[in-house]
Amino acid sequence: MKHILTVLFLVLTIGVSAKPFTTFFTDADEFLSQWVMKGNVNYTGVKKNFSQIESLYQQIGEMDLSQATDVEKKAFYINSYNLAVIYQVAKYYPLKSPMNKSGFFDRVDHKIAGEKMTLNELEIKKIVLPYGDPRIHFAVACAAKSCPPLASFAYVPDQLDKQLAQRTKESVNSNEFIQIKPNANQVAVSKIFDWYKKDFTKDGQTIVEFLNKYRGESIPASYQLTHYEYNWELNDM
Repeated sequence: MKHILTVLFLVLTIGVSAKPFTTFFTDADEFLSQWVMKGNVNYTGVKKNFSQIESLYQQIGEMDLSQATDVEKKAFYINSYNLAVIYQVAKYYPLKSPMNKSGFFDRVDHKIAGEKMTLNELEIKKIVLPYGDPRIHFAVACAAKSCPPLASFAYVPDQLDKQLAQRTKESVNSNEFIQIKPNANQVAVSKIFDWYKKDFTKDGQTIVEFLNKYRGESIPASYQLTHYEYNWELNDM
């Protein structure tokens, strides 16, 4: 009898702890599908319905990851970054750019799964360094026009690999994000490929070689790589 009660307690405990984690992904997906379109955010609508993003932001802060798998943590942190960015923009909206808020990325602390950190710390220490996955850079969005478009859905553990591959393909096949200049034998790419060059050039591959893994039409290896100016204008609708 004692053994049965112990097992029952464990089952109930796991069920209770798992519920908020599952709910977070569902709530995040509903929120993003409502307010994000073609990579832009309806910040006016988010501001008017601030309790929605505020509730998600509170979930992020209180989340318990002690029983989470690596892929669950990876999906959680990617969504947390995107939602924390939207929360902070909405909090100070109207803004013309995230750069108009002093310390937006490197001085304002956020509570993420019980830990205080800036957006930069969340991106680097919780996402980029632990997973070493360059596709992450096409999933996290910094509220700027030059960022890879923000997805209108949440990243979920059981679909994460497929979602990251798809977002990478969409970005590197975009004529705006990757600007091919055949007459000049050049390809102009985002400054992201400069800031995070090490992530894209692992194992000796070039940035062009990385891009060609996901492009429908390959970029000639002879093309010179350049970087276009980053547009920090807010990704507002």
